[in-house]
Amino acid sequence: MLAKHSVQMGNVENIAYFTMSIFFNALGNALTVSLNLGSALWTASAVNFTQMTGVPLDLVLFVYGLIVILINVLIIGRFDWRRVLGNLVFLGPFSYLIGMFSVFLNGLGIDALPLTVRIILDVAGICLISLAVSIYQRVNWLLHPCDDLMQIVRFKYLRGSAPAAQLVTFVPPILVIIVCWITTYHLFAVNVGTIFSLLFQGPLVGIFDKCIFPSLKHRHIEHNHHRHGLSY
Repeated sequence: MLAKHSVQMGNVENIAYFTMSIFFNALGNALTVSLNLGSALWTASAVNFTQMTGVPLDLVLFVYGLIVILINVLIIGRFDWRRVLGNLVFLGPFSYLIGMFSVFLNGLGIDALPLTVRIILDVAGICLISLAVSIYQRVNWLLHPCDDLMQIVRFKYLRGSAPAAQLVTFVPPILVIIVCWITTYHLFAVNVGTIFSLLFQGPLVGIFDKCIFPSLKHRHIEHNHHRHGLSY
């Protein structure tokens, strides 16, 4: 009975952590989009692709997710139905919430706030994204495909280093941004927040792993067998 109760409590905690992390991630991304002072790399590349093609942002984010799911399958070398379904379940509410929060924040007129306040809010948005990634990567129940990619690379190839893994997985969106810029001669959602994300999102994930809900540990991770400790 005690074991069963412990499992039930663990499931309730995981649901709470997961719900909290989705909210933080969607709100953080929506903040950066609405402020237009630089979004996290994946979101910034999606915004630029939307501006170039006219395809709605939520649809671009969803298609991004599908592409990254295929990349993850190739990296781990097998088709894990549970993992793929988890990615797909995550994508739906996540893409919708970003769009919903963006509309709400635009309605508040936060883009008209003083520049200093907007920069602070934009950096806060990136921090919220980093916090969300830290939480739901450790729960490892349902993951956004891009964060699943980071987790796979982090533990399979980079000895658990969050900063190194984040930089590696930022390469595709950076390439998309460059192509969009060459095509349109304009950049959108690339600014202070984008640079902050590039430099600090990975390190922040590692810091939050240790400082926020430290009892929550990484579970069911992909890794190579080695004797080295994890590096955060």
